[in-house]
Amino acid sequence: MPLLVGLLDASAVRSGLEVAIPLHEDNLVGAVTNGQIDLEELAAKRNAGGGLLDSIANMANSILGAGNARLPYAMRQAGLITGVILLVALCAVTDWTIRLIVINAKMSGATSYIDIMNRCFGSSGRAAVSFFQFAFAFGGMCAFGIIIGDTIPHVIRSVFPSLSTIPVISLLTNRQFVIALCTLCVSYPLSLYRDIHKLARASGLALLGMLVIVASVMIKAPEVAPELKGDPDQRFTIIGPGVFQAVGVISFAFVCHHNSLLIYGSLRTPTLDRFSLVTHISTLLSLVCCCTLAISAYLQFTDKTQGNILNNFSGSDSLINLARFCFGLNMFTTLPLELFVCRETVEQYFFSHEPFNLQRHVLFTTSIIVASMFIALITCDLGVMLEITGGVSATALAYIFPAACYLKLTDAQVPWYSRKKLPAFICAAFGATVLCMSLFLALGKAWTPEGGAKICM
Repeated sequence: MPLLVGLLDASAVRSGLEVAIPLHEDNLVGAVTNGQIDLEELAAKRNAGGGLLDSIANMANSILGAGNARLPYAMRQAGLITGVILLVALCAVTDWTIRLIVINAKMSGATSYIDIMNRCFGSSGRAAVSFFQFAFAFGGMCAFGIIIGDTIPHVIRSVFPSLSTIPVISLLTNRQFVIALCTLCVSYPLSLYRDIHKLARASGLALLGMLVIVASVMIKAPEVAPELKGDPDQRFTIIGPGVFQAVGVISFAFVCHHNSLLIYGSLRTPTLDRFSLVTHISTLLSLVCCCTLAISAYLQFTDKTQGNILNNFSGSDSLINLARFCFGLNMFTTLPLELFVCRETVEQYFFSHEPFNLQRHVLFTTSIIVASMFIALITCDLGVMLEITGGVSATALAYIFPAACYLKLTDAQVPWYSRKKLPAFICAAFGATVLCMSLFLALGKAWTPEGGAKICM
């Protein structure tokens, strides 16, 4: 049924981006014909899109994705005190730069992130943001597929130990089969939608799953066996040796800038005030979840904290297995959000002046999701490639591009050190520093066995 609904939704005539993302509000545009108001069309425009809760669910779900489980590890890298400061500070910067993208769009008269960069920096800016958007979103899709394969079959085997001996049904314990099943039967139909607000219910379900994960870790972390816990003397460290790695991990977890304009355009009444409210609530909710998970887990596991915090627990723990299942559920409901970005990036870059085409829509959706699924099927760990595409792309999309565009669009007569420009200048400089350090560290790791992708056929 979702497949049919998605296809029917996609078959609607493609409106111009000025309608899809009405950055210059005028509810009468397109509803006036020969000086007369078409009340039916006006009513349709007013009822199109989703409400605040829909957008909050989508944005919060976009933030609380795969990166959330790595935040306790970021705390280990940075130290408890520095880690908390980084979480709060980067969340505040994320909140500001998400809204800055919409401000840039209004200032430039653009309707997409790609268009903003094109108007500010020409074809090179257009190509750069397109590459980073696609790389970040597609890398996320591959990672989500891998996580599905690592979590759901494990939970099924734990709950039903004898299931692997039953013909046909035993496929539910097979990693490749579960990835293909979840991707093609859940993520793919959801991805066929054209309006991102229609993913709100799936995003709401994923958010509930994330709350289960946070609660499970809080409850079970103090109860783990002593040999699984870390050194208690390292709990209240001020600063750790891996601050830059922690910044990269936290930035990857918080970034949702690549679909911010999609979420803005999905609002029934897209105004900057309403979008600011969506952003504030979403980032605050995400910060509370992230801090709760990161602090409660790190205080127990300290120097033994793993990259995926759920791996610190026993494989037979029932509540943690429920959390693992919810984590996998979160992945295949978040995957369509990333596919939206991949598809829109291709559409905007190559077909920005062409009307909507159903065949092209289905072709791109199918090709992108099958490609990411294929990588997830044969790869157990993307290794350093995910760090490069994720960390570097996240830094560029979240810190450098929004600030650089704002500096470009504001009055050239205003000095860079003025109150109006200085925050953007600091943000861009910070982003450039983090990008260079993240790339340097990731490339250094590439020369070690740890950095290689792990193939599992």
